[in-house]
Amino acid sequence: MKRAIPVVVLSIAGLVPVWRYEPSTPVASPSVSASAGSSSGTGVKGPTVQTEKGPVQVQVTFDGDKITAVRMLQQPNHPQTTAAVPKLVAETLKVQSADIDTVSGATITSNAYKKSLQAAIDADRANPKSSKSASDSSDSSESSSSSDESGGTVSGPTVNTVKGPVQVQVTFGEDDEITAVRMLQQPDHPQTTAAVPKLIAATLKAQSADIDTVSGATITSGAYRKSLQAALDAEE
Repeated sequence: MKRAIPVVVLSIAGLVPVWRYEPSTPVASPSVSASAGSSSGTGVKGPTVQTEKGPVQVQVTFDGDKITAVRMLQQPNHPQTTAAVPKLVAETLKVQSADIDTVSGATITSNAYKKSLQAAIDADRANPKSSKSASDSSDSSESSSSSDESGGTVSGPTVNTVKGPVQVQVTFGEDDEITAVRMLQQPDHPQTTAAVPKLIAATLKAQSADIDTVSGATITSGAYRKSLQAALDAEE
């Protein structure tokens, strides 16, 4: 009977990873934006806030006075930060201000995020010209396939993967320049969350879908490029 005890213990230990596994579920990502002056609104960068975990800086896109997107320009390379950022951005878009709750386990990053965010909001309010120009252009930028002289926004198709659906939206400026990429759908997975900013940065730099796959996120990278290329083809 005593010899059977180690076997039972080992069997239970072998099952622990299975019990702890949580399958990914698809969610829309609200955290991706691009540089100031895109047809989707006016981008304002907050200051870089130095913390003991690393620097934090946000860029906020406004359509008139409405916050339409928040992008992390700098953030600590830490799992708790990676998990907290989507929550902070989602809450910002919901309440339309920096008066948001601190994410448990990421207090330092949350406070730095709110500080950089508030500064960006204050800067936008102090510049009525940018708010007015964004408001004036809002009527012409709502269509997903508009292509007037100031550019337009095009949504790529949803690409279903084993990890979850992937869909991108591309904003074009003058001369068909890609000025912003937003993830409308993406798998809720740490590797995807970490890969998306790299994919977008590479897109803005290359100005095409001819970008490298992000290590550890091969499936998402392939689906991203497919949806992106379709949006680029639709614009042409």
